[in-house]
Amino acid sequence: MKTILASTALAIATTVLTAIPGLAETLKFAHVYETGHPLHKGALRVAEEVEMATDGRVTIEVYPASQLGEELALSEGLTLGTLDIIYTGIGFVSSYYAPIGMTDYPFTLRGMDHWRAFRDSDLLAEMKQELSNNMDGVEVAAVSYYGARHVTANKPVTKPADMEGLKIRVPNAPAYMIFPQATGANPTPMAFSEVYLGLQQGVVDAQENPLTTIQAKKLYEVQSDISLTGHIMNSTLTLLSPMTVSKIGEEDADILRAALVRNAEQVTAEIEKAEGELADWFIEQGTNVHEVDRGAFIDVVQPALLAADVPFTKEQFERLQALPGNE
Repeated sequence: MKTILASTALAIATTVLTAIPGLAETLKFAHVYETGHPLHKGALRVAEEVEMATDGRVTIEVYPASQLGEELALSEGLTLGTLDIIYTGIGFVSSYYAPIGMTDYPFTLRGMDHWRAFRDSDLLAEMKQELSNNMDGVEVAAVSYYGARHVTANKPVTKPADMEGLKIRVPNAPAYMIFPQATGANPTPMAFSEVYLGLQQGVVDAQENPLTTIQAKKLYEVQSDISLTGHIMNSTLTLLSPMTVSKIGEEDADILRAALVRNAEQVTAEIEKAEGELADWFIEQGTNVHEVDRGAFIDVVQPALLAADVPFTKEQFERLQALPGNE
């Protein structure tokens, strides 16, 4: 009887102790990006900073390169509490709140000043709150710049006519269909982890991604040409599970939030700098890099942004276009 009572008491004590915020917790931080990408390096930096700042109360294990699933699976894991922190493209969470994916539609953002104005805007603040409401309290802890998306293929794509009939891999989100459809290409959704092999085997002819991603995924090895269409300026959200905040307590959660914001700022600066340098690097690797007539692409795509079936309101679109930096 004494043994049974002692065991029961120990089990109760263990349950109580593990529920107390502030005790050592190991968090899972997952994303789809390669280990060479600035976002992964930033996640490792966050893990180091948080462990040090919390005196080891909070440690973070980082799972890159879709180890724990693709974008939509990671978002689901966050809402279920099986993951603590994720990176996700802003367009992927539009399945929870459609208007937040507006800036993943082509040519809705026109430059870095416009992007920063959106990041700091009341418009985005409202969208983040709506997203949180629809994701059971998941928190948008930070927003970083992911890069301007460009088309790669085994030929130059310098004008809309060059897109006609091209079987182009796109992420599985509605915003990414607009650009290829408007230019006569054949958009083909494909998991991020399958892109290299899909291009190598000719399953798709082309793909589109920022220069940093083209480098990190080594896509230049299986595509001869990069055309600087810059048709979408992507943002990455860093999302935090509300269950995580409950586990670690508000004090350590604030330490984590601050580290995630600093990371977003640093990643943005690194990607912006890389975009100014990578065209020359690709040329050195033997890849052809082409300037394009962006105005012609904008003219072809613009009618689709005003269509009745886009998942954002005219008022939201006009507020975005009225922000500083839209040149």
